[in-house]
Amino acid sequence: MVQYNPKDWITFIFRFHKSDTFRKLFPLMIFIGIYTYGVGYMELEYWKLSEKSHLSNITVMHGMLGFVISLLLVFRTNTAYDRWWEGRKLWGALVNNSRNLAIKLHVILKEKHDRSYFKKLIPSYASILVKHLNNKETSLQLFDHEDLKIDKHKHHPNQVAKMIFQKVNDLHEQKKITGDQLIVLNAEIQSFTDICGACERIKNTPIPYSYSAFIKKFIFFYIMTLPFGYVFSLGYYAVPVVVFVFYVLASLELIAEEIEDPFGFDANDLPIDKIATNIKKHVEEIF
Repeated sequence: MVQYNPKDWITFIFRFHKSDTFRKLFPLMIFIGIYTYGVGYMELEYWKLSEKSHLSNITVMHGMLGFVISLLLVFRTNTAYDRWWEGRKLWGALVNNSRNLAIKLHVILKEKHDRSYFKKLIPSYASILVKHLNNKETSLQLFDHEDLKIDKHKHHPNQVAKMIFQKVNDLHEQKKITGDQLIVLNAEIQSFTDICGACERIKNTPIPYSYSAFIKKFIFFYIMTLPFGYVFSLGYYAVPVVVFVFYVLASLELIAEEIEDPFGFDANDLPIDKIATNIKKHVEEIF
């Protein structure tokens, strides 16, 4: 995740980070600029059309559709940010639950080797969950494909959670923890699986294909038709105007694509590796 000072306006304006959409869209912006220039040349120089041409009225359509596309993009970015923020809340809950489980076990358990077992195993759940969410096959578990080979019997986070509960249950049978303590610890362990399932829901369920494809097609055809009307009023100045409009609309879509999967490797994705490292440090401090 990119670290920055939100109050530093100058840096935002004049600095181009590797995650900036400008870098990704630059080839397409060049193409749109050449395309707009070609349309302007054909209409003004080759066909010699005037402002009385019916093509000049196409801007009416853009005015009406501009409001529609803005609503779609607002909904798209809000939905993507909700997924990003929910992922952050889930990992925040994992941090708190790991601390709570470690604190309770540290107080309940008296023998050092029992504490050492949980000192290693509790942070392992977060580390395994990071690898599980970063695995490409995890995001394909809801899709049927003949070439997809997923061993559903090896759900690694579940294996770690099972080991934790198995140890707690063994301690209960050995009379090292009471039944009431077992119930309290069970709630903490169950929360791990709940968090894992919620993260998998975000990872496995992308924005519906038809909705995402429609927005991309909408932006494409909206931009492709802009030069036909604006060259009459702006002339060749329509080139930078159309390029800028494309940059704004396409950037919003790219940003939404990047943050809708918060557990990936993009610059603005959640730093779950760092969070897992912090969990390990905190648990070791408690024990």
